[in-house]
Amino acid sequence: MIRARLSFLMLFALASPTLADTPSPVADGAKLEKVAGGFKFTEGPAPDADGNVYFTDQPNDRILKWSVADGKVTTFMEPSGRSNGLAFDKNGTLWACADAQNELWKIDVKTKEKTVVVKDFGGKLLNGPNDVWVRDDGSAFFTDPFYKRPYWKRGPKEQDEAVYFLSADGKLSDRKLFCAQGSDGMTIDEQGNVYLTGKGVTVYDAGGKKVAQIDVPEPWTANVCFGGKDGKTLFVTAGTGLYSIPMKVKGAARQ
Repeated sequence: MIRARLSFLMLFALASPTLADTPSPVADGAKLEKVAGGFKFTEGPAPDADGNVYFTDQPNDRILKWSVADGKVTTFMEPSGRSNGLAFDKNGTLWACADAQNELWKIDVKTKEKTVVVKDFGGKLLNGPNDVWVRDDGSAFFTDPFYKRPYWKRGPKEQDEAVYFLSADGKLSDRKLFCAQGSDGMTIDEQGNVYLTGKGVTVYDAGGKKVAQIDVPEPWTANVCFGGKDGKTLFVTAGTGLYSIPMKVKGAARQ
């Protein structure tokens, strides 16, 4: 396991505000398209440097890849440690929240060799890493909720549900409320707009004002990311399908 400083952050949320009078980042006339279906529960979309989108079919224990070249979806890794949330770092390494053994992984995309980055905190097992976001300096945020899995062979819950910050040399401070809405997964675009999931996709500008609502025909929207050749396509993992919609903006440089 790679040794690094792991900081504990509390997670909280309130209710959702109304739509602000600000231009939507969704492309004019754009419609949501179902890219692929037939999955059990999609999660964790993450784009690589070329715009290919990796995502998980968590109950079926596999990581899939949507190709920017031909628009086809293929299996990248199976089994995948019951991976959920994914993220690429600036070196092209794929990070995965592998909750089969309550671990955070790094995966070499070429060899598919995995490294366990984190498996415990304070000598106690993590609950089950769920989503991860990696910064350019190599530090990372990841969530650790407790969703009891039928495949676990472990004792009772050992940690409080939390957000963690993984860093070799730093810590976070000055936390403040951004918007009054919780979310499963999220992403940001080049203008600082924040995309939250749950009931469709809700978009807030950098100041925390709601600017758009993207409806998705599934009971639950789990996660989002930007991908595609020009980085201006929003990909949505929701229920049994993978969806996409054209945008006016690109995703942030590092998702």
